[in-house]
Amino acid sequence: MPENKTNKPLQAHLCMFTACAIWGLMAPVGKDAMMNGIDGLTMVSFRVAGGALLFWLTSLFMPCEHVDGKDKLKFAAAAIFGLVLNQCCFTIGLSLTSPTNASIVTTSMPIFAMLLSFVILREPITWLKSGGVAIGCLGAVTLILTSVTASDNKVGDMRGDMLVMGAQLSYALFLSLFNKFIKKYSIFTVNKWMFLWATIIVWPFTGLHVAQTHWADISIATWSETAYVVFFGTFIGYILIVNAQKVLRPTVVSIYNYVQPLVSVSVSLLMGIGVLKWSQGLAVILVFTGVWMVTKSKSRKDMEKLKTENQ
Repeated sequence: MPENKTNKPLQAHLCMFTACAIWGLMAPVGKDAMMNGIDGLTMVSFRVAGGALLFWLTSLFMPCEHVDGKDKLKFAAAAIFGLVLNQCCFTIGLSLTSPTNASIVTTSMPIFAMLLSFVILREPITWLKSGGVAIGCLGAVTLILTSVTASDNKVGDMRGDMLVMGAQLSYALFLSLFNKFIKKYSIFTVNKWMFLWATIIVWPFTGLHVAQTHWADISIATWSETAYVVFFGTFIGYILIVNAQKVLRPTVVSIYNYVQPLVSVSVSLLMGIGVLKWSQGLAVILVFTGVWMVTKSKSRKDMEKLKTENQ
């Protein structure tokens, strides 16, 4: 028994690291697929439908869990922010910008989470948080300006950068609004309903577009990359991160965001589909510093606990 308790944190750290490494690799792999026959809308459609199929099939081998009728509708709302807007913005944004820029922008999610926690959950804004947001925003602006002035699409594209940033905002909003709700059910129950709703919402708008794809022109390599995005980047990644979040504190989870750009930039450079300019390097330092400051600042619960201890 003690060995299992001791291993839980280690397993959670391994899950979190693996999930972020998978997503870091997903950026260059997905980008390459979208440069060779699978466009952004088609990739989004495959991700939500593939995720729904995999989670519903897996749930057949799991204990049956009753879901209240009203909660099934809540899953639809959660799917809009946690999957539809998040995956549409990220995947289509990735199809426009470089995998390097996309992975750098993903690290901004804790900053959006902090701002929304202030608005929705009334979490206090400290000087450390404010400074972190300011520095992180400066990094994001540096990255976007680099994209605006770039003549090479390997550097990035402002439209793609903004869409990927929108994906982070969407997911941060999902966490702020539905974090307590999704903890009512198991990981497979949550995901099978969210991905089902996402498929129902997305496919009426993308089905005709997907049907018009020139399937004969798509290579085995591109299909393999698409399969990686659907199976590992979507199905396995979502399982790993939820398992990790049950054990690790949110601040620790946020720190693992740094793994994604490290993997993505390295692989992008090796694949020749990305470059790293000094301005992008500066943006990385600014964004990382901003996120670190935000995650190191105290939450309302921490401040109330400290106040109680000092009384």
